[in-house]
Amino acid sequence: MLQIDLWKRITIWLFCIAGLLLALPNGFYTRVESHNDAVAAIELQGATPELEAAASVWPDWMPSALVNLGLDLRGGAHLLAEVRLEDVYASRMDAMWPEIRDALRPERATVGGVRQQPSERGEIRVRIGEADGMARALEVVRGLARPVPTLSGVGATDIDVRAEGDVIIVTLSEAEKLSTDERTMQQSLEIIRNRIDEVGTREPTIQRQGAERILIQVPGIGSASELKDIIGTTAQLTFNPVVSRGSNPDASPGIGNKILPSLDEEGQYYTVESAPVVTGEELVDAQPSFDQNGNPAVSFRFNTSGARKFGDYTAENIGSPFAIILDDEVVSAPVIQSHIPGGSGIITGRFSVEESTTLAVLLRAGALPAGLDFLEERTIGPELGQDSIDAGKIATVVAFGGVLVFMALSYGLFGLFANVALIINIGLIFGLLSLVGATLTLPGIAGIVLTVGMAVDANVLVFERIREELKTARGPARAIELGYEKALSAILDANITTFITAVILFVMGSGPVRGFAITLGLGILTSVFTAIFVTRLMVVMWFERRRPKTIEV
Repeated sequence: MLQIDLWKRITIWLFCIAGLLLALPNGFYTRVESHNDAVAAIELQGATPELEAAASVWPDWMPSALVNLGLDLRGGAHLLAEVRLEDVYASRMDAMWPEIRDALRPERATVGGVRQQPSERGEIRVRIGEADGMARALEVVRGLARPVPTLSGVGATDIDVRAEGDVIIVTLSEAEKLSTDERTMQQSLEIIRNRIDEVGTREPTIQRQGAERILIQVPGIGSASELKDIIGTTAQLTFNPVVSRGSNPDASPGIGNKILPSLDEEGQYYTVESAPVVTGEELVDAQPSFDQNGNPAVSFRFNTSGARKFGDYTAENIGSPFAIILDDEVVSAPVIQSHIPGGSGIITGRFSVEESTTLAVLLRAGALPAGLDFLEERTIGPELGQDSIDAGKIATVVAFGGVLVFMALSYGLFGLFANVALIINIGLIFGLLSLVGATLTLPGIAGIVLTVGMAVDANVLVFERIREELKTARGPARAIELGYEKALSAILDANITTFITAVILFVMGSGPVRGFAITLGLGILTSVFTAIFVTRLMVVMWFERRRPKTIEV
């Protein structure tokens, strides 16, 4: 008959208590958020009286995980950026010229002199002195090609080499462009994520859209321009040999060189070699610091490879200037006084403390492989987010209240049992959302509201089945037992199909659609649990105490 083992009863109530405890911090959102921020700051900076006071507003032994609020609820910034992939092609070709020149140098007896020619972005044109030696020159340059791992392009290499008269033309192959595009997008995503994580924002959304675009949504940040300052700077650091210095930006730099403005000295321009000696990709650390005069600066340290290149160059060019270049501006151009073997140094300039700290963050997170063009930018104020929260609360309360009234009027005492289970169900949803660190958005609130309506569906099936069993003159205990047994398959079928839909929405969707799918899926799980176990347990406990001869459902 109606029997539930003691261990099962204890397990069911423990699950309910644990879920409600996990949901509890969301009822004191501001206080717990301050506590969490203070604890994180103490771990990074050490304890101070102010931080300890902020951390004490919530007990350490209580759960402190919160449901993260999405951009539409918390306010924040939205950006849609397009990655300039052509910049990567051009950088690759610029970096190949020294390699091509050094490879052809031993073949001068056959190919003659070698000179770089003006060319379009993304290609290199090299003129050789002896046209008769073109076959040998092509063979040497093609020998520089590297294999490209592709699914279909077996034997594909990274460069295409062809001849036009006495000129060798080198471009990236299509297979290499595809590989480079994928690599660049993945690297851009990772670097943007690192930069935003360094700032300490909560639950940003950073995802690829299409072939060349990246969607960035950061809740809680002040404005879109602030977000652009964090991620919009390419932060490409290079160390290039200086050819000359002047004041004419339109002067001819010469083939293989470029003219860049000085960051600190207005009207001054440097002609530098396009191929860098070492780049920021070989940095392992960058920290804000101060120079010998007490001015803000940034200290840096190279990895082993970068330190060797940097040391070799400084040893061979004592007395010559070299330029420290950040995003195509010369930060400084010191003269090499001596060999620098340690692979570390300092970047000085007219920095404020805040600028040096930001630059260190950007360099530490890594340089973006290509520039970004911002196609969309929106700032969502916290007032709009609060309006959304208030509207969501009203919708939830209205739906919740309507369901409670309907169940109480339709099923009496059994409807009250279902209402208690519904309240527990909402708590369990928020407990699970907190546990997994999910982000709640407006569509997520819609999923919760939908769950409120769906949650009692299982109870309706059970109660209607109990009514039918009572009509066959069975006793109340047997009617309750058969009601749950015969309604179980229908409950599982209905909820499994809906859960499959939620999984598909989560896998195939993005952004708001996934937020809706998460709350819907978790709501289905908690609804089935409360309907099959919690409501049944309350009915059994009531029946054991009262032992009614008849029941009304």
